This record gives sequence, C-alpha cells and structure tokens, in this order.
Amino acid sequence: MQNNIIIAIVLMAFVTYLPRFLPLLYLSKRRLSPLAKSWLSYVPVAVLSALLGPALFLKEGYLNLVPASNPYFLAAFPTFIVALWTRNMFIGVLTGIGSVALLRLFLGFYC
Repeated sequence: MQNNIIIAIVLMAFVTYLPRFLPLLYLSKRRLSPLAKSWLSYVPVAVLSALLGPALFLKEGYLNLVPASNPYFLAAFPTFIVALWTRNMFIGVLTGIGSVALLRLFLGFYC
C-alpha cells in the first residue's frame, strides 16, 4: 500500500514536470520568430482569463452577473482598476484579497 502511494506521487510529479520541461528544453536552443514571440506573449493572459472567468462569472454553475449576490464579481471592479492604474501584479492581488475580505466582513458574504 505504501509503495503504491509513493509510486503514484512519483508518476504524478513526472507527468506534471514533463510537459513543462520538454518545451523549455526544446525552445531554449532556438531563436523564435517575432510572430511566435508575439503569440506566446498572450499565453499568460489567456491562462489567467481561463482561471478567473468561471470564478468571476459563475456561481454554483450558473451565470451570475449580479454584484449583490456574487462577491467575486463585485471584488473584481476595484481590483481591475488598481491593476490598470498601478501596473503592479502584487498590489492588484492585494487589492483583490482585501476586497473579498472587506465584502465578507462588512456585507456578510461567505465565498
């Protein structure tokens, strides 16, 4: 039983690490075209959008754009403004955390 758990952890680490390592190994020795560099620059934004979209717009599996019942959607407004204004990810993250904390404290939201 113990050996199966260790083997499963090692295999999970391998399949997590391999897709990150192989492109790095392959691309580290090559020069990318300006088009490829431009295209790759959009990957972080696309990934962040894919991660944040469901949290901001869905509540219990349904589209919910009513700020009064969706605290994450409500907290996104000051976070977005501060992120645009400061261009600092750390301050933007702190604003988002603080916004959700204040919504929980003062308005009784439980996220």
